[in-house]
Amino acid sequence: MNYWLVKSEPEAYSWDNFIDLGRDHWDGVRNYQARNFMKDMKVDDLVLFYHSGKEKQVVGIAKVVKEFYQDPTTTDERWVVVDLVPEKKLNQPVTLQQIKADERLQNVYLIRQSRLSVMPLKPEEFDIIIGMGEEG
Repeated sequence: MNYWLVKSEPEAYSWDNFIDLGRDHWDGVRNYQARNFMKDMKVDDLVLFYHSGKEKQVVGIAKVVKEFYQDPTTTDERWVVVDLVPEKKLNQPVTLQQIKADERLQNVYLIRQSRLSVMPLKPEEFDIIIGMGEEG
């Protein structure tokens, strides 16, 4: 199993929007590195849902239910989507500030390449962030 983080501005598409739909394709990715990461996503991989913009926090866990296929929002064959379903809202959001403050998370893409909208996580990084979100 692989682990990922996807980012969305909550004003455009929030965790609550995702919950309301119950299943959705992750579209609009127009960065080659993020696209290549999406092509590596496999069914049952777990994905952290991150609110970017003003919030800057991980808010929930999703799961990949369909591997990459042509992005239906464009005819450009270079771009793909994956289908995700929401799994669980975190007990408490995990902020970017908390992630940056944890020495064990200093090498995550969220810090090193913050502009990526899709990025991999190591299993231990995923577990640490989930642990932070389940406290309290």
